[in-house]
Amino acid sequence: MNGWSHHLIIAPVLIPLIACAILLAIDERRRVAKAMVSLAAAVLLTLVALVLFQIESGPNGFEGVYLVGNWAAPFGIVLVLDGLSALMLLLTAVLAVSALVFSLARWHAVGAHFHSMFQLLLMGVNGAFLTGDLFNLFVFFEVMLAASYGLLLHGSGPLRVKAGMHYIAVNLVAALLFLIGVSLIYGTAGTLNMADLAARIPEIEPDRRMLMEAGAGILGIVFLIKAGMWPLCFWLPTAYSAASAPVAGIFAIMSKLGIYVILRLTMLLFGEGPSAGFGAPVLLYGGAATLIFGIVGVLASQALGRVAGFSVLVSSGTLLMVLGISDGAVSSGALLYLVSSTLTISAFFMLIELVERGQDAGANVLAVTMEAYGDADDEPANEEEGVTMPGTMAVLGICFAACGILLSGLPPLSGFIAKFAMLSAMMGTGAIGVPPTAAIWSLVVLVILSGIAALISMTRAGIRTFWSSIEGAVPRVLVIEIVPVLFLLGLTLALTVQAGPAMQYMDTTIRTLSKPALYIDAVTGALPIEGVKSGAESH
Repeated sequence: MNGWSHHLIIAPVLIPLIACAILLAIDERRRVAKAMVSLAAAVLLTLVALVLFQIESGPNGFEGVYLVGNWAAPFGIVLVLDGLSALMLLLTAVLAVSALVFSLARWHAVGAHFHSMFQLLLMGVNGAFLTGDLFNLFVFFEVMLAASYGLLLHGSGPLRVKAGMHYIAVNLVAALLFLIGVSLIYGTAGTLNMADLAARIPEIEPDRRMLMEAGAGILGIVFLIKAGMWPLCFWLPTAYSAASAPVAGIFAIMSKLGIYVILRLTMLLFGEGPSAGFGAPVLLYGGAATLIFGIVGVLASQALGRVAGFSVLVSSGTLLMVLGISDGAVSSGALLYLVSSTLTISAFFMLIELVERGQDAGANVLAVTMEAYGDADDEPANEEEGVTMPGTMAVLGICFAACGILLSGLPPLSGFIAKFAMLSAMMGTGAIGVPPTAAIWSLVVLVILSGIAALISMTRAGIRTFWSSIEGAVPRVLVIEIVPVLFLLGLTLALTVQAGPAMQYMDTTIRTLSKPALYIDAVTGALPIEGVKSGAESH
């Protein structure tokens, strides 16, 4: 990368930051102006992410390193773009545009500073995907969390406030653990730059390496909390189901941030050398336990919001389990599953609100688990004016069926392709090339059972929602609300049609991640731009 395209690496952080500053300067009563600024920033972010994704898809390989302040690593702040980070940036931008468009119908107007917090959330998430430094990962992580606190409480309501308080308490503890883990790593290795840390780990004495691994373990707990690994996941279903629909839609990417960091650090720091395989058993068995917990939760939940919340845990458990296997072919299928499940869950959260508008009093009686989690939140009193969608129940039914097929992994959509790629590799028909052990067979059974559980739960909910309505009320759904759902589900269809190129991209990404030397050489070999003063020289 060179010229103007090189500076695009920092754009996913700068665009939401500048948009947030502009939004804060606009009076809160000018909601249309704020909405247009926020949406324009999200669209621009999507275009930038698409350009970066296409660059990383090219033949030139790994060369996306940006030296913020023009300081060479490991002393300066480094942003690193590779296939994995480019994929996550594009996925985040797509979810952001969809959630923002959905919110314009009414949710953005039911509380103050919605768009400002939304942009700050995007800044934190994008920065975490790009950073090449553990301390700056903490900074972006805290920016993301601070914005998510306000977004979760957006719209008020007793259930939302209760879930928000639990969410804040859990994440404050996670932030403290983050600092402790980072401090232990810095105290033993003397650096927080990821590339420099990866180069130094083989040289650390065994006794100090144990302390460094303890710090890495504490740091891992933080991101296992965010990913929702059992037993650290008790907060997630309640928080995600309590959030407003557009907020839950963008929150779908936050659990994948935990997966991203674990994948990045595991393959970079512990893929080779004396600490190879560090934490793999925890990921394997913890992921399996999370998957079992998610399966039970999906089957036990009657309310659709709870089904979606536990579906997040099923997705996280599957991905964590695959990371514990540490095989390239399985991991390639897992990346495709990550994209497909994130798009599906985000669409499902937004679809739930539209579907539940038409439910009558009998539906709330059937949703017995709501009694254990509080009353329903107050919905916005006045809906925004807009064009009502024709054929409402037919479109909602088709979208609901598509979500059920994707979550359960039935053919022909991308959920099936991703699970088939993972399972075929796990059973020995992929790159593993050896007969599966009893443990691998157990994991295969769990993945299949998770699909059966999702199918049973979604079928039961679909019958109750679309076939067993007492009054047969048709919800008033605006076109601006259904378009984001159709867009996200359409992307899963495109992912199905382009499954070959998609899997090729995932394979290339995993092969790059499995060679830490590429990352280390790219970061340490990045030179400051000649003729431009660094931060210290400019003073």
